Amino acid sequence: MSAAQAGVRSRAAVDAFAAAIMLLLTFSWGLNGVAAKLANQGFNPIFVSVVRATLAAVLVFLWCRWRGIQLFNRDGTLLPGIAAGVLFGVEFVLIFVGLDYTSVARSALMVNTMPFWALIGAHFLLGERMSATKVAGLALAFLGVVLVFSDQLSVPGPDALFGDVLSMGAGLLWAATTIVIRRTRLADAGAEKVLLYQLVVGALIALPLLPLAGPPVREFALVPTAALLFQAVYVVAFTYVLWFWLVTRYAAAGLSSFTFLTPAFGVLCGSLFLGEPLTPRIFLALALIAAGLTVVNRPPRAAARS
Repeated sequence: MSAAQAGVRSRAAVDAFAAAIMLLLTFSWGLNGVAAKLANQGFNPIFVSVVRATLAAVLVFLWCRWRGIQLFNRDGTLLPGIAAGVLFGVEFVLIFVGLDYTSVARSALMVNTMPFWALIGAHFLLGERMSATKVAGLALAFLGVVLVFSDQLSVPGPDALFGDVLSMGAGLLWAATTIVIRRTRLADAGAEKVLLYQLVVGALIALPLLPLAGPPVREFALVPTAALLFQAVYVVAFTYVLWFWLVTRYAAAGLSSFTFLTPAFGVLCGSLFLGEPLTPRIFLALALIAAGLTVVNRPPRAAARS
């Protein structure tokens, strides 16, 4: 029985313990943008993507061996796993390259448009019809995105819009990865196996791009190296596995209600650790996107009463 199947039988309402873990996870994911920006100071972004995915894949593989999780059984997931890995690999190349041009705050808001792209994709590809409420959530999020693009005071440089577009493209690919997983045999596979497909294939996809990105090492220093290791060891190998553990034990709707905190923490961490400017438009954009996420993730009334 897969982790996903086991979770269906044992999911409970989100309690104080799960809420505390979700606060830790969303803060960690928000802080990840700062770590990526710092890593880019010492290494080119393609190198960061390859090393991050490779180190994390080794650690997740060792975790699976220790836990006795089956990875190589024939379950029909190879082709969709490769497809998900390609999307994942390109997604993070776009994120890391985008952070060379735009701020952590703007990138966090653009990447976290993912739930709205996923909602649109599910409407057309999975037969999940959008309600009027969810359309309203999309409209709120769209207004937030417009505000980000129109906010000239938080623009870190002349090429910031290019970085914003790359970051939004990453959010779109993240949504596409979600659709692939939900529509294929990956939906019945263990979460660790799905993650490993993405990490291994993602590293292989980015590897041929290394010669095009310039020297792998821009300036070897302690902070960029620590930031790279933080991403690989803590963010990917630890927090992702912890997230998978949570989703097998708690209701997905309850956990998803915390997702708006990730862009919020991303915006705040960018200002706190990197001194990025926080303007009224950025705060309003964050509020609109957070409101849209909340509306989109709200369960139907009948489901909420059950």
